Amino acid sequence: MDINYELYKVFYQVASSLSFSEAAKKLFISQSAVSQSIRTLERKLGQPLFVRTTKKVQLTPAGTLLLKHIEPAMNLIRQGESSLMTHSSCGLGQLHIGASDTICRYFLVPYLEQFHKKFPEVPIKVTNATSLHCAELLEQGKVDVIITNLPNRRLNSFHIQKILCRFSDVFLANPAYFHFSERKLPFATLMQYPILMLDRQSATSEFLHNLFLQRQLELIPRVELSSNDLLIDLARIGLGIAFLPDYCLNSDSGDLLVLQTEEEMPPRQIAAAIDTSRPILASAEEFLKLLPEL
Repeated sequence: MDINYELYKVFYQVASSLSFSEAAKKLFISQSAVSQSIRTLERKLGQPLFVRTTKKVQLTPAGTLLLKHIEPAMNLIRQGESSLMTHSSCGLGQLHIGASDTICRYFLVPYLEQFHKKFPEVPIKVTNATSLHCAELLEQGKVDVIITNLPNRRLNSFHIQKILCRFSDVFLANPAYFHFSERKLPFATLMQYPILMLDRQSATSEFLHNLFLQRQLELIPRVELSSNDLLIDLARIGLGIAFLPDYCLNSDSGDLLVLQTEEEMPPRQIAAAIDTSRPILASAEEFLKLLPEL
């Protein structure tokens, strides 16, 4: 099917903003030209891509499916343009990494520093998102490489994983506020306490919920946040028992007690992943070389 690339570019802008007027502004063309392009694309594809009303624009199922394929292609084109713009000056394209706030703070910073010292002219962009969302960004071509917690159900067979390190998750409490009569607490007993944990959109939260479900226990946390550091702060003032990766602990956590559980806590990993279905930028290759491997 021979369809002009410009039609797909117009479709992408409308689908991303769900607005014909916003798409027209971004493309520097008239709104009528946008409408005409969409009608032409729909005619060539033989099905409607948008539901138009006086108040809003929505994607049809066909439009949603098309966007799923067009978005990575558009990101790949932008990535290629960015590589060309920076290649002549430093030989490498921009490095765009996706990682959670926790991984950035407690793991990634030293390697970003090494890369920046080695390639000071290479622009570095870091997108903060949960490990689950990072895998989605990688699939969409919005980032070059992600550093993620494993397991991560959104990684698939197109993703190469380089295992960087292993870690354990811990329950953390302030003994000044809680008395624990048992040396090792079963999960069923832990449920009697207020649990503080990351929100359900995180791989860490999904991991713990699955552990409890494997034992026919439904975990209902008291507090769900997007910051492990804040979970530690709340545990310190006695609001509950925090669940977090052990690499978040430091010398400032000395007043808190790491609880032992009766059930074994399976270890997890931090990994780097790229999408092998797309070309990898030289900058991403160089960055991966700096990372450790188990």
